[in-house]
Amino acid sequence: MQPAFFLPHGAPDLALSDIPAAQFLGGILANRPAPKGIVIISAHWESSGLQITTANHLETIHDFGGFGSALHALRYPAKSDPWLAKTTKNALNVDGIMVTDNENRGLDHGAWIPLMLMLPKAEVPIVQLSLPRQSSPQSLFEIGRALAKLAALDIMVIGSGATVHNLRHIAREGTSAPDWATAFDDWLETVLVERNWPELFQFQTLDIGRASHPTTEHFLPLIVIAGICDVQPESRMSNLHRSYSYGSIGMAAWEVQYAV
Repeated sequence: MQPAFFLPHGAPDLALSDIPAAQFLGGILANRPAPKGIVIISAHWESSGLQITTANHLETIHDFGGFGSALHALRYPAKSDPWLAKTTKNALNVDGIMVTDNENRGLDHGAWIPLMLMLPKAEVPIVQLSLPRQSSPQSLFEIGRALAKLAALDIMVIGSGATVHNLRHIAREGTSAPDWATAFDDWLETVLVERNWPELFQFQTLDIGRASHPTTEHFLPLIVIAGICDVQPESRMSNLHRSYSYGSIGMAAWEVQYAV
């Protein structure tokens, strides 16, 4: 069984950084068997309806500005595999979830930056799924439940975002996180460990939730991963890492741990 992860991608310069989260991502797959394929869902690809990449060679999309030429020069030579896209679509279709092929889309920085740190040789086939615009938390949760089938096929699923993402409050790297940010991560840990999904869906009803996520796209991939956890009653969400970047970007990482 391949694990499912919710991982941070931070600011784009994480790819060239040595902050704790970058070091964590660089070692996350050590002593783990390599997956046959990876399906990744990033905060940075929102679309009309659910879409999947089907290109064999996935372009490195530099969907950001202001970070210097060294970062823009980076290329992640990601490749896909028709089997991986077909298997992913089948897992969704069986549960009545329709997905549209996108032959032109590459990997946005929310996908390729953590993958570059985890798998610098790009030796594992990749497909990316979009976040359907205006989806409810419940519908994203159901996407996760459908993707849970992939673990037994040796396919890893990754949701890429941030547990806290408020760019209005970014500060110098190394600045301590605001109290509302740490309080939200504390709340999130309780909710995930207890598998309290209805509470998870209501994250923006909290003052600390709205402060941590003025917009929701960086949190939504976590709801997909929670859906994977829900399929087995004995599965648990386990916290692997917690830190902050630029003060107000939460870099916590979570894994779905399956019952043995």
